[in-house]
Amino acid sequence: MTDELLAVRMDFDELVLLLRKIFISHGTSAFVADILAANCAGCERDGALSHGIFRMPGYVASLKTGWVDGRADAEVSLVSPSFIRIDACNGFAQPALAAAAGAIDEAIERTGVAVVAIRNSHHFSALWPDVEPFARKGLVAISFVNGLANVVPHGGHTAVFGTNPIAFATPVADAEPLVVDQATSVMANGEVRLHALDNQPLPPGTGVDSSGAATTDPHAVLAGGALNTFGGYKGSSIALMVELLAGALTGGQLSFENDFGHCVGAQTPKAGQLLIVIDPDRGGSTDFSQRAALLCKHLVEAGQDRLPGARRYKNRHTTQTSGIPIAKNALSELLQMATGGAASSS
Repeated sequence: MTDELLAVRMDFDELVLLLRKIFISHGTSAFVADILAANCAGCERDGALSHGIFRMPGYVASLKTGWVDGRADAEVSLVSPSFIRIDACNGFAQPALAAAAGAIDEAIERTGVAVVAIRNSHHFSALWPDVEPFARKGLVAISFVNGLANVVPHGGHTAVFGTNPIAFATPVADAEPLVVDQATSVMANGEVRLHALDNQPLPPGTGVDSSGAATTDPHAVLAGGALNTFGGYKGSSIALMVELLAGALTGGQLSFENDFGHCVGAQTPKAGQLLIVIDPDRGGSTDFSQRAALLCKHLVEAGQDRLPGARRYKNRHTTQTSGIPIAKNALSELLQMATGGAASSS
């Protein structure tokens, strides 16, 4: 991004306030706005641009059409000492997870494990913000989310899976947490949309068009086509696992069951999320974070150029000191949305 395209370099809190105003102006509660604004600004700050302010028009479209309830109060039920069931009541997943924070802490204290099943929820962000905070408290966390059907099974021609991401976070002694966040598709849908905006071709093998034929055209993938899973049939099997854990086990719906119906133009998928949080001290090792650090050390010595999450941390450090760069056209659109105006169909 060239300097002439930059309007400002905003600090994190300043961007959060602007995004919060957008969410509230389009009908969310203050509680929901606080969580989503911090989440979206955090993605932008850390360079996860496909889940940062790029997503704001999608949030707004889903709110304006009534597809998602921005004022929903999640219902949290403790069904066993370790199992927490959350009905997000057609609201966003992150506020639903926040509503269960106390129950999760209590389950970890009692049993060392918390299994959280969220249904009737809309997850439109990266997954690493959901799991990183647990690692910062010395816990291990893994999460699975399904979504809108836009991925074909291996050898198939019709979308069945969502991009079905998996995220994992663990504490590391004397270092930032190790955080893995990856789609089970070759590329995240947001990355395809960014390629389309820039009219850049996709790498070969990324997806298919509406007829099921291989294509490198991002517009064809988005216009009735679909993505492939990573790693051929192996990635397809993992996507299947995520579909069952996040969509079926939680009591939610499968990715292909998403039907926007009368809410044409909405963009957030209505799906489910499974989160598992573990106290590593209960696993038989009293030095888990040191063991994690030893493993990371060997990965680097073996030639791995960077650990998962390292680029996000580097971006975070840079923007914390120099500010978050926002392009002129993006800032203009945010300001328009903040007054209740319509978002562009980017």
